[in-house]
Amino acid sequence: MKILRFAAVGVAAALALTACSSGDDTSDQPSDNGTPEAATIKLWLNGTDTPQALRDYLTTTFEKENPGSKLVIEEQDWSGLVPRLQTALASEDQTPDVVEIGNTQSPTFTYAGAFADITGMYDELGGDKLLPGFVEAGKADGKLYSVPYYSGARAVFYNKDAFAAAGVEVPTTLADFTTVAQKLQTDAVSGFWFPGQDWYNGAAWIYTNGGDLATYEGGTWKGGLSSEKSLKGLEEVQTLFKTATHAPADSDSNEPWVPFNAGQAAMFSAPTWARWSIDLPQCNKGVAADDKSDAAKALLGEQQACNEEHTGIFPLPGLTADKVATGFAGGSNIAVAAKSKHPELAKNLLRIIFSGEFQNQLGENGLIPGNSSYATSMGDDVYAKAAVAAALNAKLTPAAENWATVEGDRILEDFFQKVASGADVKQAAADADKLIEDALN
Repeated sequence: MKILRFAAVGVAAALALTACSSGDDTSDQPSDNGTPEAATIKLWLNGTDTPQALRDYLTTTFEKENPGSKLVIEEQDWSGLVPRLQTALASEDQTPDVVEIGNTQSPTFTYAGAFADITGMYDELGGDKLLPGFVEAGKADGKLYSVPYYSGARAVFYNKDAFAAAGVEVPTTLADFTTVAQKLQTDAVSGFWFPGQDWYNGAAWIYTNGGDLATYEGGTWKGGLSSEKSLKGLEEVQTLFKTATHAPADSDSNEPWVPFNAGQAAMFSAPTWARWSIDLPQCNKGVAADDKSDAAKALLGEQQACNEEHTGIFPLPGLTADKVATGFAGGSNIAVAAKSKHPELAKNLLRIIFSGEFQNQLGENGLIPGNSSYATSMGDDVYAKAAVAAALNAKLTPAAENWATVEGDRILEDFFQKVASGADVKQAAADADKLIEDALN
């Protein structure tokens, strides 16, 4: 498939990208000493995955290494991200210079011509040490347009006190997981926090049973939800929705630690960096957010230790006790926008992001770095071990050029919500498959 430079065809039409060029007069020009002219550039980061300390490091380091220039970081909500990107990346005035994008959305925007060619930076940014599946998601026609920012393998967090009260142990198979979740369920507490639109976690049951979201057959994409293997996983998903959660059917997977912290859930599944968001009432020390004193740091250390004393973690188990479930490989790619007015400064920011110091900071905060050389920075505690175990068997969404259309149209959110609401799984899967096929072909 040839890359479409802002052409009004197929996915590019959906992106509403225009055909006009940014023009040489709008890009940063080298100064007399060969460095880019000073300017302010914009970085879009999504959600709260990148901690504030890392954002501070990026702004400080960028401004130190590019005198006179400034970096502005704008946080975007994952929900509704695709249409916002469609609008911003098409506009010279609105576009961010560097943009974080979900790995599942990367192929669509790449083929639409939304990103600049950074093939020449491949070795400089990590080369063969970059996470390979994410690199493939950022390629088109043999050229590289986005690179892996981080991977966030999902694992299951659980309240140890709730497990003890219910007399259950950490499950060793996927079937056991359902049983344990059901035993943890009470009138007030969800055994497993599983919102109806949470396809990110729901995909694990499809993948683990050998199914898929879509497959490429004979030159066309075919929806995979109706396959026998996918349906087997989806039936178990519906059982969990019916018997092991009080999470709303019309809500998504955003911040599942909130009900966990409030005592409304005994388990939730999220990338392992969620450990820093757990804040159990019995552990909270009441430290003000703006208190940076040594005393406050000491109290926060005690608070975190308490949270981890009462919280356990394990990778979602597979069909047998010797296997780990095949979960969805969450994470992001990062790219320079094609319409950036300051592409050289944007590339300088990429160099900082892929420096050893920043990559190690990603790992220290529970994110699997885009450069696998720095994965050891995650440590060897139970959180790191759970992340690695989950990541080794994780799977991305189909590498379809138009996959972002599936996400932008919220086809999977709507489908899982129907499953959670008690719809006939087979019929709902067939209906969703038709929508997936229409979007991908």
